[in-house]
Amino acid sequence: MINATKRNEEFDSSGLVLFVYRWRKSLFIVILIAAFGSWFFSCPWFITPKFKSTVILYPAGTNSVSKALLAEQSTKGQDLMSFGEDEQAEQLLQILNSNKIRERIVKRFNLMSHYNIDTNYSFKNSKLYKEYEKNITFNRTEFMAVKITVLDKDPQMAADIANKIAELLDSTKNDMQHQRALKGFNIVQTEYKILEGEVNKIVDSLVSLGKLGVNDVEYQSQVLNQQMAIAIMNDKKAAMVALQKKLDILGLYGGIYLSLQDGLKFKTEQLTLLQSKYKEAKVDAEENLPQKFIVNDAYKAEEKSYPVRWLIILVSTFSALFLAIIVLIVIEKIAAYNSHKKFSVG
Repeated sequence: MINATKRNEEFDSSGLVLFVYRWRKSLFIVILIAAFGSWFFSCPWFITPKFKSTVILYPAGTNSVSKALLAEQSTKGQDLMSFGEDEQAEQLLQILNSNKIRERIVKRFNLMSHYNIDTNYSFKNSKLYKEYEKNITFNRTEFMAVKITVLDKDPQMAADIANKIAELLDSTKNDMQHQRALKGFNIVQTEYKILEGEVNKIVDSLVSLGKLGVNDVEYQSQVLNQQMAIAIMNDKKAAMVALQKKLDILGLYGGIYLSLQDGLKFKTEQLTLLQSKYKEAKVDAEENLPQKFIVNDAYKAEEKSYPVRWLIILVSTFSALFLAIIVLIVIEKIAAYNSHKKFSVG
């Protein structure tokens, strides 16, 4: 049984070799035609060569100027010099794929004309966006950086587009954050001005009370009572009348003074806290930080990256050879079947 199996395997192997040998001329012609055809149709006349340029960057760990520079205590993620992590990289990828950057690149480099898209075509924008997505891609590297890849028939154009996208990343994200920061600053500024006005009113009221002689209720009350006691002991009528007027004023406005003084202390503490937030919000609304660390800038490529002609020729030739073998096997099987059928009938 084992010997029979071995004989069948030897027969199959030798049969394949004999099959190839028997059809060697036909297979050789197929190889030549496939190789020449794939070489010819991968020429620049049929497939436009494209050059590749890339920018590699890391996201910044923090985007808040106030937290990076003004905060008394900053965490690792708020360090001005720290690199971002997965979350920040994913945010950059989303921004890079946004229509905000795409529209600015399309307009800046006139890609509608550059990609030879007819402006009268009904679906011109859809075609433009497909070309854009085919030639411009964004992804993560194995080292968790973000890579901008641009393919173009013009090597300088590819490099310029890649570098411009990296440049627009800063302004696009800063614009998005600036809207929110400006809104926050306006809210804090309004509250700060209101509280500052309240503090100024209290100060003005205390100044007015001071002009009436009310400056320190507890101390003044103690001193005036001592002087009144002395005046009574010495039977000084005039001094007693003068001191009584002061005590009456103190009694009339003393409670108001103490209330204003407590309110001033509370609101001053609030104003101090709000003032630090006001400064931080003002900095965030007016200043920007770079959103990335550039590792590699794009440069003009010297050699094309697409198409890879040797790979096209290799794959096409082997595919044609494999298909030719299948077709020839089918032809032989049909011929053998017809021959066997004819022999049986005869």
